[in-house]
Formats: sequence, C-alpha cells, structure tokens
Amino acid sequence: MEYTVGSIAPIFLSPVIAFVINAFLGRKLPRHGDWLATLSIFISFIFSARIFGDFLFGKFATDYYIHKVFTWFDLSYGTQIFKVDMGIYIDNMSAIMLLMVSGVATLIHLFSTWYMDHDEKHGRFFVFLPLFTSAMLGLVLSDNLFSLFIFWEIMGFCSYSLIGIYNKKEKAGDASLKAFMTTRVGDVFLLLGIVAIWMVLGSVAYVDIYAAIAEGKFTGLSVLGISFATFSALCIFLGAMGKSAQFPLQVWLPDAMMGPTPGSALIHAATMVTAGVWVSLRMYPLMVLGDITWFIAVIGAITAFGAATIATVQTDIKAVLAYSTLSQLGYMILGVGVGSYNAAFMHVITHAMFKACLFLSAGSIIHSVHEQEMPKLGGLRKYLPYTHFAMMCCTLAIAGIPFFSGFVSKDRILGDALYYGFMAGQNPLLAIVPILGFAGAGLTAFYMFRMMFLTFYGENKAHHDDHGHGHHGDHGHGHEIHHEHLDARQNVPLLILSVFTLGFWFCGTLTGQGFGKVFGSKTEWFKILVEAPKVEKFVNSPREPFSKVDSKPEAHLEHAHYHHQTGYAGPNPDEHKLHSAHTIGAIASIIIAFSGVFLAFLMYIKGSVKPWASRFPGFTKVLQNKYYFDDLYIEVIIKKGLLNLNKGLSWFDMGVYDRFAVDGWATVNRWLFKASKWFDNVVVDAIGVDGTGVAVNLFNLVLRIVQSGKIQFYFVMLVMVLASYIWTLNI
Repeated sequence: MEYTVGSIAPIFLSPVIAFVINAFLGRKLPRHGDWLATLSIFISFIFSARIFGDFLFGKFATDYYIHKVFTWFDLSYGTQIFKVDMGIYIDNMSAIMLLMVSGVATLIHLFSTWYMDHDEKHGRFFVFLPLFTSAMLGLVLSDNLFSLFIFWEIMGFCSYSLIGIYNKKEKAGDASLKAFMTTRVGDVFLLLGIVAIWMVLGSVAYVDIYAAIAEGKFTGLSVLGISFATFSALCIFLGAMGKSAQFPLQVWLPDAMMGPTPGSALIHAATMVTAGVWVSLRMYPLMVLGDITWFIAVIGAITAFGAATIATVQTDIKAVLAYSTLSQLGYMILGVGVGSYNAAFMHVITHAMFKACLFLSAGSIIHSVHEQEMPKLGGLRKYLPYTHFAMMCCTLAIAGIPFFSGFVSKDRILGDALYYGFMAGQNPLLAIVPILGFAGAGLTAFYMFRMMFLTFYGENKAHHDDHGHGHHGDHGHGHEIHHEHLDARQNVPLLILSVFTLGFWFCGTLTGQGFGKVFGSKTEWFKILVEAPKVEKFVNSPREPFSKVDSKPEAHLEHAHYHHQTGYAGPNPDEHKLHSAHTIGAIASIIIAFSGVFLAFLMYIKGSVKPWASRFPGFTKVLQNKYYFDDLYIEVIIKKGLLNLNKGLSWFDMGVYDRFAVDGWATVNRWLFKASKWFDNVVVDAIGVDGTGVAVNLFNLVLRIVQSGKIQFYFVMLVMVLASYIWTLNI
C-alpha cells in the first residue's frame, strides 16, 4: 500500500465532510443525514483496515513506522526560523488503534440510526458524532503533540455538545459543563508541557522527543527546582488524567451518561477517554526518564479500585457502566505505570469492544423498556434474548472470565503489577498497586453480574398492566414490552461486538496463557506487534514529504512474527520472575473473578447473602455519595474556596483597584487639572502672555515720553544729566 495523501487523508476527512454537510444541509437530507455520517465512518474503516492488514500481514518489523510531514506554515525571515510542520506517524500501534476506533464507531453510528429514530435531537446528534470520531482518528494519526492537542480540544467540544444535547434538561447542561471544565484542568497542564518541550527542543514531534531522550538533551535541565524531564512528563500525564478521568479528576465521566446512550458508548469506548491512555503510551519514554511511572501506577490503582467500589451500589444501569469505565481506565493507566506497555494497550482495544457493546446493550434495554433503574427491571432475558446474549458475553469479558478478552489483557496487567509490586525490587510501598488491582478485579466481577442478575433474571418488574401503568425512566413513558427480533440496526452491531469479546482474537490461544492454539497460530500477533518505543533508533530519523510514496526500505522489513518479546517495559526485567508472576496472577485472577460472580449469585439470585446496603449502611452511604468528591469540589473547593477567592478578587477590584487606581486616579487628575489651570492662568496667560503685552506697552510709554521731539525737554534732560555728573564728582 502506498502511504500518500490519497490513502491516509480519507480516514480523517471522510467524517469531517459528513459533519460539514450535516451541519449545513442535514435538515434537508433524508433522515437528517444519519446514513451519511454512518457511511463516512465506514469509509474510514475501509482505509484503516487496509493499513492494519499491511502492518499485520505485510511482515513489517515490530519497530517499523511511517512518518510523513508537510509544512503547515512558515514564518521564517532571514536567520529567524519559525516553521511548523504537521504530519502523520503510523506504526503498528496506530494501525491497530485506527481499526478499532473506526470499526467500533461504525457500529455505534449504525446502532444510533435506530436508537435516535424520531428523537427531537436526531439531526443535531449526527452532526457531532462524525466530528467526534474524526477528531479521535486525527489524534491517532498525529505525529506531534501540537496537532494532538488540536484534536484533543475538538473532542472536548464534541463531548460537551453530546452530553448536553438535551439542553432542556438542567442536569444534562450541568453534566456537559462539568465535563468541559474538569477536563480543562488537565488540558492546561498538557498545554504547559507541550510549550515547555517546544521551548527546549524547538519541536514537539514524537520522533524528535524520542531522539532528544536518546541524546540526553533533557539532562541537566530543571524547572522550579525539579528536573525538566519530570516537569514535562508530569504536565503531560496530568492532561491524560483529566481526559481519561483518573483520580482525582474522575468526577466528570459518570455524569457524561446524561447524553444519548450511543454518544456515551463513543465517549466511554472508542474516543475521548482513551486519548489520555494513548498520549501516556506515546510519551512513555519521557515518563520513564522523568521517573513518574510509580505515580502513574498509584493513580491507576486508586482509580481502578475506587470506581469499582462505587459501582457496587449504583442502581442506574448506565451509572454502573460509567463507573466500570472509570475502573477499567484505571487498569490501563496502572499498566502504563508498571511497565505493562503491551497489555495496557491491549486493554484499550479489548475494553473498547466490550464497553461499546455494553453501552449499546443498555441503550437497547432503555429504548425497549423505557427504564434504566435496575431494581425496576428483571426477567428481561426472555424479552430481549439478543441483547441478553451480547451483554452476557461482554460481562464475562470485563469480569475477567477465562476464554474472554478482558481476562487476557487485564490478567497480563495484573501479572506485571504483581511483579512490579513484589518482585522488581522497587519501593515496598508500591505493593499497594497489585493489591488494589486484584481487589478491583474481584469487585468488577461482582458488580457486573449484579447488573446482569438484576436486569435479566428474576421476576420482571417493568412489565405493565393493561392500563399502561408501570415504571418508566427519563427516556419516555412506559409501554408493553415487546419481544426482541433480529434487527440489522439494533441487534447486529451488538452481536458483532460480542464476537470480539473472545480472547483468542488478541492472543492466538483460547486461554491467553500460551496453550490452546487457535487456527494453528504459532505466535501472538498483538504481543509481537506492540512494544514500547526504543528511543535510540529515532536519532537522525528521516522525514518523508507527504507527496512521496513510502519506499519500505528493506532494513525495516523482516519476519516480525518470529520476534519474541515479553511485553514488559518496566524496571528490572527478569523473565523467570515475570513468568512466575504471570502464573500466580492468572490463578489469582480466575479465583477472584469466580468468587465475585458467586457472591453476586448468592446475593441477587439465591438471596442467601444480604446486599451491601443492609450489611454496611454507613459505608454504602459513602459510596452512594461517591466518596463525597462532588461535595468536596462543589461545596468546599468551588463555593467556599474559589467563590470566596472570586469575592476577594472582586473586592480588591472594586475597593482597591477601582477606588484608588481608577477612581483615585480621577481625583489625581482633577488636582492636576486645577494645578495646570492655575499655572496656565497665572504663569502662562497672566505673566507669559498678558505680562509680555503690558511690558511692551510700558516700554512704549517710556519711549514715547523720552522721545517726545520737544527741544525744551531734551535741554532739561541734558542739564539734569550734567548736574548729576558734577554732583557725583564732588562727592
């Protein structure tokens, strides 16, 4: 495949064109252009699949990449160089991510055409959905942090628009504003990190940053008393924390469910939240150089465990899925921190598959039953068999049950975390990372099967009587539940996604542990294709213009499928100990997962164990209030802190600055005006101007008297002068 504008640009531009057409002409198009948006994403998927196939089957080496650039603008003058290049950077990781984003987004768009049918926001929804997807695709294609930041902000705007699309609902407006403002906190730090790197290197391209790390250009530099590498890495990760909703900036993501469910699926699965993990993976060498990986691991562990505990008491089905997203994002960030580079990225992909399917399944339930409170549901498996099947597959995956994708990716993260916390010779306090990780895994299995049992099993509580009475949620009025039929738009996207919840698609084996080969596979393609960047190879890396066809130099081609790697990029790698950690971790994961499922079964099917709410009412209240983070931010930090600060600044502005600097200066001006007026009247006018005239008149009078022309006067004056002279001589 030739990597030129013609083969790359459609991936990003196709949904952008759909956005423009729908924005201006959508009301005039059939179905408000939802088919156009779906078609545009499918075109992106086709071009992405070509790239993926080239990398997967083209026998490229694991470290092979394509870097094409073009000049965006050039303001250079003389010896002053200021030129900004933009470009694409495609490697194995990009190829996989492009396929995932475009593929999942295509299915979400297809489902949305059914879900949003007859909705008052149907047209507006399909304006922002393709733009949202195009921004994520552009972010993945970007070769530098600056263009990444541009697409990063476009996604922020789209998420704000989709979350608050029901603008007549106050809660939706509050949620969209909350998401926008919370993520802006992280964005400020991300921009600060980008500017800092630009000031030192004059470039923010990935290849230049990698090369600078290899050449030691960050060595010896410091900012605010800390090393420059630590400062810039921390700023970039803080940006990732905001976007990926990591503790303590996690508060916005659960409220993002206020938007339409397909929009939530796109935010939680294929776009937005994965951007933070993506930039963390791209900047992993900088994170290592800055020595903040331990901080990343701790933040991920806290997020994974904390969100899982809150999910156990949620009653809204979308709230459960929202907190499960938070928890799974924590595992991805945890994986980055402990050096589980390959598995962390694998979890990004596997999670996108089953989380998109889970949200679409929830949408299918809500749209069919018009209820999303789980205690008001139950017994839906006989009414919604396809949705039940898809949701069960995804629940098995996210719970970490063997043979499913979540077990493969999350098990490898936990294995690496076990090695990192107990065997790598790190700080003993870091043992908290695997402990919280395994505890969160058990809770995940529990709360996900709690959701399944409350929704699909037991007595149906959403069934309505003949008079149409019954429960209904915010999405409409209750009605008779109809049996689900196979529908190309409602069920097929769910079933396709559920197929990819099986683990062998990603690891080549049924178990994920190296045995139970599928299709005679000799290797695990995902583990082979993705590895942490080796910065040394980027020194003096060439750039190719976009117009040039990629030459695929032979030096970069090899049978990559025979290249073995552990997938671990953390400190002090020891293959024997790593293998032991993964074996122990796999066994522990299986036991913990099945224990969580069994506990949920005892509580919600058998009823032999009391639920948390009745056993621990105090702790349950804390969880229901989300550890009071919203109260902390709104009541304390915002109302008592920032608002009081705002009042103080307002008082300073009105009472000090305005009174003295503005109004006070007016008083000074009045005094200066009076002084200048007196000076003008007395000195300038009276003395300088009028006084000159008086002096001239006086001198004229004297001259007129002296020069009268009368001889007698002259004779008298002469006598007086002579008399004065003689008198002077006598003296």
